[in-house]
Amino acid sequence: MRLGVNLGYSGSSMELPVDLVQEADRLGYFAVWTAEAYGSDSVTPLAWLGALTERIHLGTAIMQMPARSPAMTAMTANTLDQLSGGRMLLGLGLSGPQVVEGWHGQPYGKKPLGKTREYVEILRSIFAREEALAYEGEHYQIPFDGEGATGLGKPLKSILHSRPDIPIYLAAIGPQNVALAAEIADGWLPIFFAPRFYDELFRESVEAGLATSGRSIEQFDIAPSLFAVAGEDVAACRMTVKPTLALYIGGMGARKKNFYFNLASRYGFEDEAVEIQDRFLAGDKQGAVAAVPDDLVDEVALCGPKARIREQLDAWSAAPITTLNLMGPDMHTLRVMAELM
Repeated sequence: MRLGVNLGYSGSSMELPVDLVQEADRLGYFAVWTAEAYGSDSVTPLAWLGALTERIHLGTAIMQMPARSPAMTAMTANTLDQLSGGRMLLGLGLSGPQVVEGWHGQPYGKKPLGKTREYVEILRSIFAREEALAYEGEHYQIPFDGEGATGLGKPLKSILHSRPDIPIYLAAIGPQNVALAAEIADGWLPIFFAPRFYDELFRESVEAGLATSGRSIEQFDIAPSLFAVAGEDVAACRMTVKPTLALYIGGMGARKKNFYFNLASRYGFEDEAVEIQDRFLAGDKQGAVAAVPDDLVDEVALCGPKARIREQLDAWSAAPITTLNLMGPDMHTLRVMAELM
């Protein structure tokens, strides 16, 4: 099991922990990942970090598919891959209806799985560069010949030659999304992953997708992002995780359309998730944080002294995880995890 660092997205100002990423590069971490919501983008920070590092892979976790045409995503990934000497990891996701429709001004649609499948097929075609791009799907028609078309579009082939096997990762939570990731992607980027529930909630979907693709689990990178906070005070370490859990469970989505609320419920914390969401949506954010149970934190995070984290890692090692991505670790935790792994 190798290590990665997930930096997330910016707050109100854009800053990058360059020293931490360079230390991760020195320690042999596999990848650094960036994210985007509706502020900073995921690609610009990777370009900056790629110029300041030597070996660490550069991953997007995630690039929002509704924000870009497949061709634009392919162009961006291929450019960064070449500039970095082949270090690009292309992590993709749909985001949620609030961001897709409220920020990007695009319809979320009723068939997101089909749209994802087409998107990835187009990317693979562009990267392969075997022929000019022509695609006729339910969601994408290239060249476009629908309403408003001039009729002048023609199939094109990327001027920039691609690495045909740029790895594609999909962010997924629900069973169908997870199965799709295992079928068409090189890796899966779960967030708030609880390894103890892998057999009960995820294994069937992963195995179904792999069976469809004709691949084995050894050919698929399960790469969850999790909080790791090393310190002597377990309660204080947990408290650094709880605000993020409260934000996602309580406010990342509408009351009846929140993927993270559903995930916490599937883990057996439905009553607690209801309280977190009620408090958060009522404006009581501190109350929402207080409602996050310690047991939920321990399912999805590594918190406490080095010896305790070593014991907690047993559950993560038991699941077929190949890359463990630490969300925003401090320098101490970064080094502790390198020692333990």
